[in-house]
Amino acid sequence: MGDTSNIKFKIQDLNLFYNSFQALKSVNIEIEKNEITSLIGPSGCGKSTFLKTLNRMNDLVEGTKVEGSILMDGIDLYREMDAILLRRRVGMVFQQPNPFPKSVYDNVAYGPRIQGIKKKIELDDIVERSLKQAAIWDELKDRLYKSALGLSGGQQQRLCIARTLAVKPEVILMDEPTSALDPISTTKIEDLIIKLKEHYTIIIVTHNMQQAARVSDKTAFFLLGEAVEFGVTKELFSMPRDKRTEDYITGRFG
Repeated sequence: MGDTSNIKFKIQDLNLFYNSFQALKSVNIEIEKNEITSLIGPSGCGKSTFLKTLNRMNDLVEGTKVEGSILMDGIDLYREMDAILLRRRVGMVFQQPNPFPKSVYDNVAYGPRIQGIKKKIELDDIVERSLKQAAIWDELKDRLYKSALGLSGGQQQRLCIARTLAVKPEVILMDEPTSALDPISTTKIEDLIIKLKEHYTIIIVTHNMQQAARVSDKTAFFLLGEAVEFGVTKELFSMPRDKRTEDYITGRFG
């Protein structure tokens, strides 16, 4: 795997149970910094569950038990890290855009304010920087004080990305971030994701294999809770090593 200093997450023998149901089975993956990693596979195969182990969102589900280890920069997420602090470092963007019923400005300033930033000049800078990074500043700069709920779906999703960026995370998790959007908005978000990897490590769950092929450096194929295959995206799509991966990407099932 080369130089370990470039590894952001090292996942070893990860099992996850919801009460008696085993949702993840012995997952072993290494995710590198400043790469885009796609998680593909049929519905209910463990992709979103795996994604949520990386910021401990599954902790919020009753009856969750995690075995094995997830190291982030060499530190065990479950044994050595505070979950609240972790979620600041590992931001999340969901399938449905979920802006707060507040102004555009207040949506982006929300996280920094919780972190104790109160000065208007600082907040102004953060809001502008985050909206620029999310490639939506030009569209929103004249409506910062209008409700975010008045935006289109694609704009709302880029606003949610800006809101995530405002607290300066190191990692961005995206759970099917374009599945609720039209093709033009989808293209804008994909272009944005590719730009963001200069500064962030990005892990994206997608149902759309073309999307995985377009944006990601590496891809993991999940099936029934197992990470069947993980590798360089181009190779996984052109020469899958596992018959189950091949069957899925050629459309034989899924």
